[in-house]
Amino acid sequence: MRIGELVKRTGVHERLLRYYEEQGLLRPERSASGYREYTETHVDTVRRIRSLLAAGLGTSAIAAVLPCLETDGERLAPTCPDVLGQLRAERDRIDRAMEALRESREALDLVISAGLRKSAV
Repeated sequence: MRIGELVKRTGVHERLLRYYEEQGLLRPERSASGYREYTETHVDTVRRIRSLLAAGLGTSAIAAVLPCLETDGERLAPTCPDVLGQLRAERDRIDRAMEALRESREALDLVISAGLRKSAV
């Protein structure tokens, strides 16, 4: 299938698909005339990429773990022993980012509450 069909099948814009290719996440074959040729496997790969992006992973992390994931029903499952460590490291990174955001929100709440007290006077 050509890229337009992959767009229809996955709902992912053509520019994003090309970006995934630039990042090494998608590797379509090329026809004799140079057109990208995608298969059903690419449809599954794009869905996996989208799931991992939604989980908070960046494309470099996805490139590292994608070859070691398979679809197990409705979810992704690791197939390589070392990928669990990589996924745990990503989860820890997300936890640290969430804590930093929580601290930022608390600081902002203090500023807002001080402003509310001042405007009530």
